[in-house]
Amino acid sequence: MGQTLCICSRGSLTIDNKKYYFVQKLDEGGFSYVDLVEGAKDGRFYALKRILCHDREGRQEAQTEVEMHQVFNHPNILSLVAHAFVDHGGKSEAWLLLPYVRKGSLWSVLEKLRDKGSLMPEKQILQIFRGICSGLKAIHEKGYAHRDLKPTNVLLDEDDRPVLMDLGSMNRARIEVRGSREAMTIQDWAAQRCTISYRAPELFNVESHCIIDERTDIWSLGCVLYCMMMLEGPYDLVFQKGDSVALAVQNPVTIPQSCSYSEGLQMLLSSIMVSSPQERPNISWVLDQVQDLQSRSPDTQTNMV
Repeated sequence: MGQTLCICSRGSLTIDNKKYYFVQKLDEGGFSYVDLVEGAKDGRFYALKRILCHDREGRQEAQTEVEMHQVFNHPNILSLVAHAFVDHGGKSEAWLLLPYVRKGSLWSVLEKLRDKGSLMPEKQILQIFRGICSGLKAIHEKGYAHRDLKPTNVLLDEDDRPVLMDLGSMNRARIEVRGSREAMTIQDWAAQRCTISYRAPELFNVESHCIIDERTDIWSLGCVLYCMMMLEGPYDLVFQKGDSVALAVQNPVTIPQSCSYSEGLQMLLSSIMVSSPQERPNISWVLDQVQDLQSRSPDTQTNMV
């Protein structure tokens, strides 16, 4: 991958000898910015993610994110078009050129439904959720875990195909914890990189001798499903009120009595959101259950992932 990237006065930039024009800002986070750019040759839109690298560790984390993108070639995982590491304005930055997914995040779609007082149809939930599971299964089969699965990290294209994004918190699925020092290191890392209201219970108080594995993602997956059904995460309100999410996740998730979705979908949610990681299912089981629910719904399109 070429390392040269220049910013010109006309609002254009070059990556790998290809020119792109700046269009507008899309998003801004604590350590990254996302801009919409247009390819000068192909006329296509792309999302340019700029990650600020404050030190060598920050640069290594950005490099890891690049490498994670390169591991996967899957329709439900966001691909990487190009990348470069640059020094710009006295700062070091990693630039990731990504496909632009026009519809935006799953969260933005759910917010619009909530504003209208609507719910997402069950067949749409199953279709989107199946795609999320397919992407997550590909990650787990390669021996990795996403670690920060949430509705804002799922993009939806025009056909409601979900695409998992933000691979910066990914690491090896199986982590063996040996001693209290390692436990505290992982706990501190999770506090920084795993969104609190979607964080698995075992990451709040990491035991001194244990195995942390990909089932942290299964918990987060359950939180995403809950959010699709209720239009808010199961622990969003707990966090907003300033109450302890760490305590709340130790109790079984409560599905409101007003929930109008099928008993099968509610049972799937309950079976995923189990506090003990040893009792949580793996992604293959979850995907099988979703496909079974789809097959029982005659009007559900089962061929879309």
